[in-house]
Amino acid sequence: MESFLFTLTNPIHCFSKTPSTPFRLTTTASIRVQAEAAPISLQEEPLPVIPPRLMVKTDSLQYPAGYIGAFPNPSSSGNDNNDHIAMSYVRNILSSKVYDVAVESPLELAPKLSKRLGVNVWLKREDLQPVFSFKIRGAYHMMANLPREQLEKGVICSSAGNHAQAVALSAKKLNCTAVVVMPVTTPDIKWKSVESLGATVVLLGDSYEESQTYAKKRAITDGLTFVPGFDHPDIIIGQGTVGMEIVRQMKEPLHAIFVPIGGGGLISGIAAYVKMISPQVKVFGVEPTDANTMALSFHHGERVILDQVGGFAEGVAIKEVGEENFRICMEHVDGIVLVNRDSLCASIKDMFEENRGILEPSGALALAGAEAYCKYYGVKGENVVAITTGANMNFDKLRMVTELADVGRRKEALFATILSEEAGSFKQFCQLLGHINITELKYRYNNKEKAVLLYSVGVDEDSELKAMEEKMELSELPTSNLTESELVKDHLRYLMGGQANIENEVVCRFIFPERPGALMNFLDCFSPRWSITLFHYRGKGEMGANVLVGMHVPQNEMDEFRDRANKLGYDYTVVNDDHAFQLLAQK
Repeated sequence: MESFLFTLTNPIHCFSKTPSTPFRLTTTASIRVQAEAAPISLQEEPLPVIPPRLMVKTDSLQYPAGYIGAFPNPSSSGNDNNDHIAMSYVRNILSSKVYDVAVESPLELAPKLSKRLGVNVWLKREDLQPVFSFKIRGAYHMMANLPREQLEKGVICSSAGNHAQAVALSAKKLNCTAVVVMPVTTPDIKWKSVESLGATVVLLGDSYEESQTYAKKRAITDGLTFVPGFDHPDIIIGQGTVGMEIVRQMKEPLHAIFVPIGGGGLISGIAAYVKMISPQVKVFGVEPTDANTMALSFHHGERVILDQVGGFAEGVAIKEVGEENFRICMEHVDGIVLVNRDSLCASIKDMFEENRGILEPSGALALAGAEAYCKYYGVKGENVVAITTGANMNFDKLRMVTELADVGRRKEALFATILSEEAGSFKQFCQLLGHINITELKYRYNNKEKAVLLYSVGVDEDSELKAMEEKMELSELPTSNLTESELVKDHLRYLMGGQANIENEVVCRFIFPERPGALMNFLDCFSPRWSITLFHYRGKGEMGANVLVGMHVPQNEMDEFRDRANKLGYDYTVVNDDHAFQLLAQK
C-alpha cells in the first residue's frame, strides 16, 4: 500500500482555519462488486440489472478529528422535484403518529461540557425513549402506516440491537406478530429482551448481512412485511420527528446539529425537515474512523461498500448507507466529522459525569463529533445540538471504555522509553519524570544491553508531555509516543514480558466472531500445520474479539497461510512491520 499526502482546498470557507487543510488520503486497490439483487421474486422474471458498487477501505479516507473533510456535491439548487419531495417529507413528519409509543425527548443543556468548550452544548436525549433508542420512531411510523391486511399478516426485520427492540415494541403496540432475525453472535441479554416484548426471535447467520438476506427471503415466502433499519421513506419520516422537536424546542439561534450516521436513516430525516424549516442551521453527520461509509460515499459521489467495518460502535457498523438516505444527505447535509474510538470513550465518560447517564458507543458519537468540531474550528459562544441516540450499552464493554476515556480526553498518554540495562538506569528514568503522575509502568529484564519500559502518564497540559519528551531526548533516552496505537492499547500493553526473536514468525490481528466454536475453527484452520508463538484475546462485545496471534510460517509457505486465512473468513491484518510491535515484542 502506497500512501500520499494531499492538500485539498476546502470549498466551505466558513469552516476552514486556513485556505487549505491537509488530510491523509491513502491509495488502495478499490474494486467494484455486484450489489445485492432486487428482492427475490417467486415468479420467473428477469432481475433488473444493478450497476456494480465500489468497494473501498475505511483507511482510504482519513482526516483530523473535527475537520469537515467530506461534504456532498448536491444537484443544482432550485430543482422543483427535489423541493416537492422535501416538502412531502416535512408534511408527513408533522403528521406522524410516533407519539403513540415514543416520547418527545428533552433537549438538555450540558453545563459542564459547555463551560469547558466555551459553547452551549445541548443534548437531545433519545437515549430516554422506551427502548432506550431513537429507533422506535422509524419502526413505529412505518408499521402504523401499513394497510390493516398487511399488518395482520405480520412483520419481519433483521437486527442485532436497537432496531430489533423497536420493531418488537411497535408490533406489541399495534397487536401484530413480529419475527426478528438476529445473528447467532447476538448476546443472550439482547435477544431475550426482544423475545420478552413478544416477538419471535430467529438466531441465524454469523453477520448482519446473512441475517438480512434470510429475513428478506422469508418475508416473501411467508407474506410478511420487511421493516428495514433505515432505507425506507416511512423510516426516514419517523426519525425526522427528532428534527421537528429540535426546531420547536430550541429557543435561541442554533449553529449546528450533530447526528450519528450508520445507514443514514436518522440524519436524512432530520436534514429533510431542518433544512426546509431552518436552512441556516448546519446539519453535520458524525462517523467512526473505522466505519466512515457516508464520508467515503460523499468523497466518491456515489454509494460505496466498505470491505470491512469496525465494531466498537456496533450501532453504526454499517457497510453501505441506504439509497434514499444517500440521496437526501447529498441534498441537505453539510458534511461529515470523523472521530476515533478513544474520543467515543471520552464522550461516554463526559455523559456520565454530566448526568450519570451511560451511553452506548454509537449513542455518544454525536457528542464526540460536536466537541471535535468546536475545538478544530475554534467555535465559541454558539449553540450546538448533539443527539444522544442510545443507551443500550453492552456491560462487558465498559472496561474498555474506562481504560481509554482518559486517553481520548488527552488526560493520559502512553509511551515507551529505551534504557541501558545497567544498575541505576531505572532510578535515573524516574528522576527525569519528576512530578509527572505515572498511572501504569511495565518492565521486564531480558538479558540485553537495552531495556524497554512501557508506561502511561497522567497529564493536565500538553506542555507537560512536551517537557518530558525533551528531557528524555537530552538524556539520550529514545522515547516513542504510542498513545494512538490501537495495537498497543488492545494487546501489547498486556504482553510486556521481554522481546523474542523467532525466525519466520508471522504476527496478525484477527477479529474473532463472538460465538461458541470460533477459537476451534481458527485452530482447525492453522494447527497443527503451523506452531503458535503468541496469542492474546481481547473481547470487545457482540461484534467480535480482537486477537493477536503469532505463528511460525516459513517464507515459502506464506501463500498457503494467506489462502487459509482468507478461507477462514475472519478479518485480519499482518502487523510484523508495525513500529510498536517491533519496539515492544521483537528483537
